[in-house]
Amino acid sequence: MGNFLSRADRFKWLFLNNKFVIFLLVLLLIGLNIWVLNHIPFVFRPLVVLVKTVLLPLLLAGIAYYLLNPAVDWLQRRGVRRIVSIALLYLTIILAAGLIVSKVIPIVREQITGLIHNAPHFIREIQFQLEQRLGSQLFHQLQSLIGLNSDDWINTLTDKLSGIVNRAGQSIGGFLGAVTEIVLAVVTLPFILFYLLKDGRKLPSYILQFVPVRFREQTHRVMAEMNHQISSYIRGQIIVSFCIGFLLFVGYRIIGLDYSLVLAAIAALTSVVPYLGPAIAITPALIVALVTSPVMLLKMVVIWTIVQLVEGKFISPQIMGKTMQIHPITIIFIILTAGNLFGVWGVLLAVPGYAVLKVICSHLFAWFKSRSGLYDPAQM
Repeated sequence: MGNFLSRADRFKWLFLNNKFVIFLLVLLLIGLNIWVLNHIPFVFRPLVVLVKTVLLPLLLAGIAYYLLNPAVDWLQRRGVRRIVSIALLYLTIILAAGLIVSKVIPIVREQITGLIHNAPHFIREIQFQLEQRLGSQLFHQLQSLIGLNSDDWINTLTDKLSGIVNRAGQSIGGFLGAVTEIVLAVVTLPFILFYLLKDGRKLPSYILQFVPVRFREQTHRVMAEMNHQISSYIRGQIIVSFCIGFLLFVGYRIIGLDYSLVLAAIAALTSVVPYLGPAIAITPALIVALVTSPVMLLKMVVIWTIVQLVEGKFISPQIMGKTMQIHPITIIFIILTAGNLFGVWGVLLAVPGYAVLKVICSHLFAWFKSRSGLYDPAQM
C-alpha cells in the first residue's frame, strides 16, 4: 500500500503539480477544440472572411505607422500638438503623391510599356549572342540536352505578356474582386493610420488589461521587444531599399542604361526581401545591358557592384545595425519556406514574423528555465 501511495505521489508530483505539464495540456485541449471546430464550416468562416477583409489595410496601416510615427513624435517633442502634426504629415504626403502622379508615373508607364513590348526582342538578341559565342551547333546541342526550345519559349512569353488583359477579362469576377479589395484597402488606410498615429501608444496598455496581473510586467517586456524588432526591421529595410533604388537610378543614368527608372524601381521593391531580392532584381538589368552592348553590360555590373558594396558596408550597418540578430542562412531558409507556404505575403512577412516568434519563444524558454528547476540558477 505504501509503495502504491509513493507511486501515486510521484505521479502527482511529476504531472498534476507540474505547471509546465498543465500548460501543455491546456494548449493540447485548445488545439483539439480548434481542430474540431475547424471541421464545422459555419464556425470559422465568418472569422476567415473578416481576417481576409481587414488584413491588407491593417498591414499597410501598420507599415505606414512605423514609418511615420517617428516624424509625429519629433514634431510633438517640438511643441506641436499631435493632431496638428498628423495633419501636417498628411498634407506633405498628399503633395508628394500629387507630384509623383504628375511627374513620375507617366515616365514609369512609358518605360514599362516599352520594356514589355521589347521583351521578345531582348530574348532573341540574347539567343543570337549566345549562338555567336558558343557556336550554333554547340548551342543547339545544349538546347536539346536541357529540352529548351527558345522559339517556343519566346512565343510563350509573348502570349503571356499580350494575354494579361484577355485573361483579366475572362476572369472578370476575380479581377474586379482583387481590384475592389485593393481600392478598399487604399481608401480605409488613411483613417486606420490616423487613429494609429493618434492613439497607437495607448494600445499596449489596453491589451494588458486582458492579461492576468501577475503576467503583465513580463507581457509588457515581450510586447516592447516585439515592437522594437518590427519597427527596426520595417523602417530599416524600407530606407535601405529606397537608398538602393536611388543609387542604382543615378548610376544607370550616368552610364546611359535604357529603362533606368523602371529597373531601379524593380531593384528597390525587390530589395525589401533580404539577400534574395537583389539576386532577382539584377536579372532584368542584366538582360537590358547585354542586349545593348557588352560595354554596357560591363558598366552595369560595375555600377551594381559599387551600389551593393556601399549598401553592405555603409548603409545597412548604419540603418539596420544588429537589431535582428538573425544569421543570413537562417533568413534565406525562412524566406524560402514562408514563400512555399504562403506565397508573396509569406516572402514579405517571413523575417518580421520570425523575429516576433523568436522573441516569444525566447521568453517562454526563459520562463520554463526559471520554473522547471532543471537548470542551474547561476547560469540563467
